[in-house]
Amino acid sequence: MSKFEAIIGIEIHAQISTKSKMFCRCDNDSFDKEPNSNVCEICMGFPGQLPVVNKEAVRKGLIAAIALNCEIPEYSKFDRKNYFYPDLPKGYQISQFDKPLSENGFVEIEVGDVMKKIGITRLHLEDDAGKLTHVAGGSLCDYNRSGSPLMEIVSEPDIRSAEEAVAYAKEIQNILRFCESSDADMEKGMMRFDASVSIREVGQTHLNHRAEIKNLNSFRALGSAIEYEIERQIALYDVGEAPDKDITMGWAADKQKTYFLRNKEGADDYRFFPEPDIPPLINKKEYVDKLRLESPEMPAAKRKRYSEQYGFLSDDIRILTSDLQLSNYFEEVVSMIQNPKLAVSFINTILMQRIKEDQITLSENKVTPRMMGELIQMIEQGSISNNQAKADVFDEMYITGNEPKIIVEAKGLKVVSDTGQIEEICNRILDENPDAKIDLKNGKDRAFGFLVGQVMKETKGQANPQLVSEILKKLI
Repeated sequence: MSKFEAIIGIEIHAQISTKSKMFCRCDNDSFDKEPNSNVCEICMGFPGQLPVVNKEAVRKGLIAAIALNCEIPEYSKFDRKNYFYPDLPKGYQISQFDKPLSENGFVEIEVGDVMKKIGITRLHLEDDAGKLTHVAGGSLCDYNRSGSPLMEIVSEPDIRSAEEAVAYAKEIQNILRFCESSDADMEKGMMRFDASVSIREVGQTHLNHRAEIKNLNSFRALGSAIEYEIERQIALYDVGEAPDKDITMGWAADKQKTYFLRNKEGADDYRFFPEPDIPPLINKKEYVDKLRLESPEMPAAKRKRYSEQYGFLSDDIRILTSDLQLSNYFEEVVSMIQNPKLAVSFINTILMQRIKEDQITLSENKVTPRMMGELIQMIEQGSISNNQAKADVFDEMYITGNEPKIIVEAKGLKVVSDTGQIEEICNRILDENPDAKIDLKNGKDRAFGFLVGQVMKETKGQANPQLVSEILKKLI
């Protein structure tokens, strides 16, 4: 066991899901657009152009803060964060310094079977910088993303491992999607991480100098960078070269190692001062309470409800609450049926397995929630058996998009539940198999399964198995 422990804090930058940018009317969706085609005088910082706060960005920021259990002060303001970098056209970023939109929140994560609370220092609003693409001989600037609305979520240094860090980041992503404040799509650059890592001897309480790893754009990169940085710092301590200042690092994914960028900036370096062109934000308690009442159910609350209301296994609950679209799909199906566990069986295993194999999204698949609900209804009503639904009907639905009732009729799969008809067949099977009847009376239980199988064979699998068993037991 190592004598050191890691102290980790994470800053998450998530693009807010609005139609326009933070302070201007430019489109907030710049993905795959021609470089520098989605800009205007305001987001490019031209002289004399005044920013106007995007009201919807503030609203969605507040909803996210509520979902993260943050306190919402009535007064907050914007500040200028000054630094000079090629992808920052104004020469400063409009952010929030000493009066953020929210503070003092928390989320709970599960690692293994252990629940842990991670504190959130603050969630504040800001606008994004542009994008640099480094090429041979220089760098190319694309300012399309400049001015996009961001929420920055800053954790307390409560995280102790790369595994906890990834679990925390995934939970934040899930919460932002459930409250519809951000799509948090990392492939489109909508969510990025900065991880601050330091180490100390187990039992100590002070914080040592840290390395901040910038612009990690995937969960894998986040975990790998933290693991490498922990080992790098331990190696320094082991040879008596403990870090003597805070530094900023980059992550080289191709080499799987961190590398030095610069000394870490502090508040004095950024020369924060109140943004003179934007008035303070006043979020009255009545307005915040209204948003709180309107907030959707969050993943943690859903997990608890699914366990208490339905008695689902933890793995099934984890799958159902891992994605907003999947959770909504399940909710629509379960509203149509009596047996929620049938929905889990079809959705979590059969449907999601096919979707994974075909590498498509849930919305691209042809089995709508209504169709899935109708299929399960037919099982509950005894119109078809569970095995028929899985083996014959579902596949046809998935491939063709046809309604389950149409498929059942076309294939002649409807279950026979006519008591008189089944009793007549059972009598004939018993007459034809007297030895099986004797074996059964002598305690050989396998004989009963044989008789049920003969009846099912006679009816080409269309008899209601439960009814067959009941009638055979009565006749025997």
